[in-house]
Amino acid sequence: MATIAFDIEVAGFAWSEVDETTRGYLLDRAKSSEDRDAVPERTALFPGLGKVIAIGMWDLDRDRGIMLLEGASEPERDWEKVSHSKIVRGSETEILQRFWEILGKSRIRLVSYNGRGYDGPILMIRSAQLGLRPSVQLVPYRYDIASHCDLLDVLGFQGATREHFKLDYWCRRFDIESPKGSIDGSQVARAYREGKIEDIGEYCLRDVRATGELYKKLESTLLVHFKGGPNAS
Repeated sequence: MATIAFDIEVAGFAWSEVDETTRGYLLDRAKSSEDRDAVPERTALFPGLGKVIAIGMWDLDRDRGIMLLEGASEPERDWEKVSHSKIVRGSETEILQRFWEILGKSRIRLVSYNGRGYDGPILMIRSAQLGLRPSVQLVPYRYDIASHCDLLDVLGFQGATREHFKLDYWCRRFDIESPKGSIDGSQVARAYREGKIEDIGEYCLRDVRATGELYKKLESTLLVHFKGGPNAS
């Protein structure tokens, strides 16, 4: 079984592109005036209101990565921005198709950080919006990590603990180089509007690589105690 870490970046639709009824619904859901003011800049967080612009994948067994990045179609090539990686450019539909093709080729254990809560649902819903059929279920049974190991869920003991921490926090706890760079998730939409698409891709793939390194730290220590974990008893 191959083990592949993945992560995505989404550019939320401009508030002006969101219909009036949906705007009202989202604003009514806000719990405070501050949240209400922030809603127009957070459309990427809502299912169906964003464009998938980057999908990063890292093969933990081969220590190789691939960045599927939105843009004018280009064939696969080596990518100098992140060592041991390749890049493929294409439309949103094309990069989603390539993602599902990779996952559908063989039996894979997916690794993510909040992939059950965000990346997986977003990828499946956005693909459905575009008429694409996902090749695998990205949000399987929560208490079995055999097909998808979400490290955010694992480190929260599958809902038993009250607080959750960012990937950067856990990287520092396990002596892994932090993936933080010149941009972060809150700046993706602005960077996309400014044409900094390869910067977004680099940020995404470094996150994926760090997620993979965190998985390796936990593989023979913590994960063996979870159902479906590697070498679980």
